[in-house]
Amino acid sequence: MAKILTIADAVGIEAVQELLKSEGHEVVVAPDGKEGLDLARQLSPDLIICEGTLPQIDWLEVCHLIEADRELALVHFILLTTPEQFDGAAKLEESIDDFVFKPIVRRELLARVCAGLRSHRLRVKLERSQQELQQSRERMLQAEKMSNLGNLVSGIAHEINNPITFIYSNLTHVQTYAADLIELLRLYQKQLVNPSSDILQKQQDMDVEFVLDDLLKIVSSMRTGSDRIRQIILSVQDFSRNDRSGWQLFDISDGLENTLLLLQYRLPAREGRRDIKVVKEYGNLPQIECYAGQLNQAFLNIINYAIDTLEESSQEFDRSESVHFKPVIWIRTQVVDAQHISIEIADNGIAMSEAIKAQIFDPFFIAQPEGEGSGLGLAVSYQIVVEQHKGELKCFSEPGKGNEFKLKIPLRHS
Repeated sequence: MAKILTIADAVGIEAVQELLKSEGHEVVVAPDGKEGLDLARQLSPDLIICEGTLPQIDWLEVCHLIEADRELALVHFILLTTPEQFDGAAKLEESIDDFVFKPIVRRELLARVCAGLRSHRLRVKLERSQQELQQSRERMLQAEKMSNLGNLVSGIAHEINNPITFIYSNLTHVQTYAADLIELLRLYQKQLVNPSSDILQKQQDMDVEFVLDDLLKIVSSMRTGSDRIRQIILSVQDFSRNDRSGWQLFDISDGLENTLLLLQYRLPAREGRRDIKVVKEYGNLPQIECYAGQLNQAFLNIINYAIDTLEESSQEFDRSESVHFKPVIWIRTQVVDAQHISIEIADNGIAMSEAIKAQIFDPFFIAQPEGEGSGLGLAVSYQIVVEQHKGELKCFSEPGKGNEFKLKIPLRHS
C-alpha cells in the first residue's frame, strides 16, 4: 500500500515493523539517522517513523534535513517518543507532523499512520494542483505575450510593407525609363558623328560605356533586393497572424517555409560549424483546420532546437570529427490517414541522453544552457500540438542517428 521508512534500533522496532507489514505496507528499517537520510533520498517514502533517541544524528536534525530536501518535504514525519524526553509539546509541533508516545498502542499507531498517509496524499495532490495552476498561468502569460508580440510584429511589417511596395512598384518604371534613355542615348551617339570636345571629355570622365552597361544591372539588383524584403515581410505577417479569429484553414508547407525564412540567418556557416543544410520532403498535403499562428510557433521552437543541437554538436566533436561533420536538418510531411497529417523534423546532431529525452517536454525542464533563451520552447510546442490541437508530439533519439520530432495533427478541429 505505502512505503514506510522507520529510523530506529532494529531490535526495538521489530513489533512496529511487523504490525505495519501485516497491514500490507512496505517497511524499510534504518538503524541510525545518517543511514535513514540516505535511504529516504533513495526510496522517497510516503511516511517516516523516527525514534526519539538516535545515534550519530538526533531526530530533530533528521527532521530539519528532510524538510529542507525538496524531494522529501511532503513526506509525513511521525516521532516515537516518551513524555519525559521533552518539556512540552510546542517544540514537537514546530518540527514534526505527528508523534506517538511509548509504550506504543497498536490501534493508536495504526490510526496515526493512516492519518499520516492521508495527509501525505493530500499534500501531493495539493502540490500537483499548484504546479498545474502555475503551468496554466505561465501558458496564459505566454499566449498573451505571443499574441501581443504577433500584433506588434504584424503592425511593424505592415508599416514597412507600404514604402517597400511603393519602391518595388516604381522600380519597374525606373527600369523601363532607364532602358528607353539608354536606347535614346545610343541613337544620339549614332547621329552625332563629331561631338564637341566638352562632350568627349565628359564621356571619358564618367566612363559612359560602363555606366550604360551597369545602370540596368543596378536597377535589376535593387528590384531583386526589394522583392526579397517584400517576401520576408509577407512571411512575417503570415507567421505572426492573429489567432483570435479562431480555427482557420492553413497550408502546413507555407507555414514551414515561412518559419525557415525567418530562421535563415542561423543557417550559414559560423566559427566552428559548416552551413546547416535543410532537406525538405513535402508531401501533397490538404489544408488543415488549426490555430495557424500557434502552429508556426511550434515549428519555430522545434527547428530552433534542432539548430541549437547541431551547433552544440559541432562544438563537442573533436577537431578531426568537426571538420567532417556536415550538419543537416530534414523536414518531411505526409498524409497519415483520412484524418491526420504528420510532420517530421530531424537532425544529425549528437543524440540526447535518456534522462533529457524523458523530460524534454516538461515545462519545468530547462532544455537550453543558461543565457540562451528560456528553454521552454519544446514544452510550449507540446502544449500547442497535444493540448490545443489534440495531436501528438513525440521525440526519438538514438546515438549515431541524431534526434527526431514527430508531429501528428488532425485535419479538422472536432
